[in-house]
Amino acid sequence: MLDLIGTILWPIRWVVEAILVGWHYVLTAIGLPTDAGVTWVLSIVLLTIIVRVCLIPIFVRQIKNQRRMMEVAPQLKKIQDKYKGKKDQFSREAMSRETMALYKETGTNPLSSCLPLLIQMPVFFSLYTVLHNAQTGKIGIGLLNKGLSDSFAGASLLGAPLHETFTSSDVITVKIIAGIMIVVMTASQFYTQLQLTSKNMSPETKASPMYRQQKMLLYVLPSSSSSPVCPSRSASCSTG
Repeated sequence: MLDLIGTILWPIRWVVEAILVGWHYVLTAIGLPTDAGVTWVLSIVLLTIIVRVCLIPIFVRQIKNQRRMMEVAPQLKKIQDKYKGKKDQFSREAMSRETMALYKETGTNPLSSCLPLLIQMPVFFSLYTVLHNAQTGKIGIGLLNKGLSDSFAGASLLGAPLHETFTSSDVITVKIIAGIMIVVMTASQFYTQLQLTSKNMSPETKASPMYRQQKMLLYVLPSSSSSPVCPSRSASCSTG
């Protein structure tokens, strides 16, 4: 299984490494020090921007599917209430037919909001693996050679070594910088998701249980709520 996952991630990791090294080369070419922490941090920021831009079509599709599922949630609730308490085979089949008819009529699919997340996961796993390997001085699979990995692992920003983490470091500067970055990331994710999920929503949709669940997750888990909750738990997209 690990070999299969590694095979799937290999080309993505290679591209991620190439982008990181490419930006590092560009920044050093315009005069920034090769081994400076600011050079590597800017390379990571630019790499992240490129990755996010490439994922915009998938993210937009994910949000659209998520909104459509929330919009049909009131109608889905009516069907569920109609057959509530009925356990016979005929009622279950009738509920399934009406639910599928609703999905077909509105052009929605309970699995459509989960699929974009699955597509994004290999990219984020690859991004994490490349940065983690560079942080620990490991040689990459592509352009991230030993010299560049050592340069990354030995660099520091404002006295904070890049190979340190918030939880493992005793350096106060590391905790301050990491804490600021976490707050900024969480705030940006929260604001973006709030705008996308609440804009132009009908009052009926905002009153639905699915919308309230999504809004609750947005406040409780703002950094992860941009990944859609697999909708319609009582229908065919159960999260278990």
